[in-house]
Amino acid sequence: MASSSPKKKKSRPASSRRRLKPAADTRGLNREDIALLLTHEPLQPLLSRIADAGGVVLGNYRDPFGGRELVLAALPFRSVQPTPFQRDLSPTHTKRLAASIEQAGSFLDPLIVVPGADGGFWTPNGRHRLAAAKVLGLKYITALICADADLAYRILALNTEKAHNLKDRSLEVIRMARDLARRQPTAKEASFASQFESAELLTLGIVYQKAPRFAGGAYSAFLKKVDRFTARTLPASLRDREGYAARLLAIDGLVVKLVAAMQKQGFKSPYLRNYVVARINPVRFARIKPGDAGPALPIGQALTRMMASARAFKVDSKMGSDLSWFALGSASSE
Repeated sequence: MASSSPKKKKSRPASSRRRLKPAADTRGLNREDIALLLTHEPLQPLLSRIADAGGVVLGNYRDPFGGRELVLAALPFRSVQPTPFQRDLSPTHTKRLAASIEQAGSFLDPLIVVPGADGGFWTPNGRHRLAAAKVLGLKYITALICADADLAYRILALNTEKAHNLKDRSLEVIRMARDLARRQPTAKEASFASQFESAELLTLGIVYQKAPRFAGGAYSAFLKKVDRFTARTLPASLRDREGYAARLLAIDGLVVKLVAAMQKQGFKSPYLRNYVVARINPVRFARIKPGDAGPALPIGQALTRMMASARAFKVDSKMGSDLSWFALGSASSE
């Protein structure tokens, strides 16, 4: 009789561990609460604005998640503009998007739109679709319109039309902050934390405005540990951040010289800049747990120490093995 060996328990595929867990309770509106009549009184000012712009109202409803009142309409292309603080347009992405829409034969993804200046409308997250509509020569474009213009400042996290890189996000956040500083000069910076996403994006945004080719990725880990939203007013905080940005650029100027010195000694690696920045990072080994409110070190002190470390940095021919380990770790984390 053949001996039966115990069956091995099948291991679950890795994909099963990444499945999204549904919420314990359902949320949102019931069926009878979603639809709204065209005569719904609170929306009449917005409906009139749409008509004055030459648009066509297609329907009203409440967002099934949060209950926000929205209007679906077709707006004249000329009546919609991107928000002034939005990221820069990518002509390549626009042409590719226009070609895809042309091939599909349908413009299926409405813009999200809020009331803008001079009776027109702003789209906070549809700049490339709007530009594609221009390339295609569209007369009208479909839009989901919200009467709350402040939604334009809370839309960054929902903008998935073209994935943000660090530079895109930083520039959009700083433009948004400057616009809000003009509109609400007494508002505290910290009150806009959800709109700005992360404090270091404000500082990096200023740096990118001054130096478009800045290697922000090399400094991102450092800034995440030391940069925090403040209780100062937006205009005052932005003045502080101008100073931080200037100091960061001065540090990077030294880093560029150190990298050149390493290259002169024969070091060749795409990670040289990141290596130098990591070596002079005063909070490199500081552990910040998710949800920690305080920085590892106040940003002003951190920049002072980082500058001192950059000035004291010595290029040594024995750095080769250290650089190899750093490059290996950097490559594995990508």
